[in-house]
Amino acid sequence: MNILVYSTRPYDREFLEAAAKAKQAPAVDWQFCEAPLNPATAVLAKGHEAVCAFVNDDLARPTLEALAGAGVKLVLLRCTGYNNVDLATATRLGLTVMRVTRYSPHSVAEFAVGLMLSLNRKIHRAWHRVREGNFLLDGLLGFDMHGKTVGIVGTGKIGSVLAKILHGFGCRLLAFDPVRNPELETLGVEYVALPNLLVETDILSLHAPLTPDTRHLIDAAALSQMKDGAMLINTSRGALVDARALIDALKARHLGGVALDVYEEEGDLYFRNLSDEVIPDDVFERLLTFPNVLVTAHQAYFTREALQTIAETTVHNAAAFLAGRESENRLSPP
Repeated sequence: MNILVYSTRPYDREFLEAAAKAKQAPAVDWQFCEAPLNPATAVLAKGHEAVCAFVNDDLARPTLEALAGAGVKLVLLRCTGYNNVDLATATRLGLTVMRVTRYSPHSVAEFAVGLMLSLNRKIHRAWHRVREGNFLLDGLLGFDMHGKTVGIVGTGKIGSVLAKILHGFGCRLLAFDPVRNPELETLGVEYVALPNLLVETDILSLHAPLTPDTRHLIDAAALSQMKDGAMLINTSRGALVDARALIDALKARHLGGVALDVYEEEGDLYFRNLSDEVIPDDVFERLLTFPNVLVTAHQAYFTREALQTIAETTVHNAAAFLAGRESENRLSPP
């Protein structure tokens, strides 16, 4: 089987090749390209039985039709989220879609805590000051996280790990999720309705999947319910937050700080070097102007352990398809 890996970065190749070698999978020929997957680049897959795509690749109907026309039978997602995939079209075209169901939940949960600490204690701003010879502490005042109320939206594997970490900080923990986690309730996590969570939390952290029901879950109405001075952390999916409404809340000085590792329109920005280009996204550029906004480029998952698991699962998925085995990682239309 020939597999074309789209949106390849050097670390993707390193970990996929290492996983394939460890798996001893000579029946698979991995080929790599830096181009993202979209209708225009789908033609590159001609002669390949499978493609491997990443979180911001375009897997809507036109792309899938182009892939099927090129002879592709298998789409491997080296990510957990699949909101960028038209599963109904994939099924109609006879395309098998497989994903990485889980990887290190600690990577994202720990990064979320890092964002909370950096945003609260202004660590990123302090680093710049010291490098410029400015040793004043004015404007760097933070607060103790011990005793503060943290609201966690989504208590799957990542949200659960986050809750356990913050429990160690001595935080009061509220959660919103249609499915309660008994282990977290034993830990003292209190499940409440979203409006109650928004009103009471000092720090709000998002760990929910992107679905039609969760798109813009944090909109103008939700933001208005949050405490004055509250912090918002999003390491999940960019479209959970209405970025324009977020700008309005920041301009009104309603929020104390915002840390975003994801952004709704990140597909045109992230995983690319645009340092010599003009970024045309006015909403994104406006967010960067606020001194109490910290933005990272979809980095939360990026640990050695997570990349190794992602690569191993992707190689496993390819092997399962070749062997005709059923897999829990295969996606079906809703």
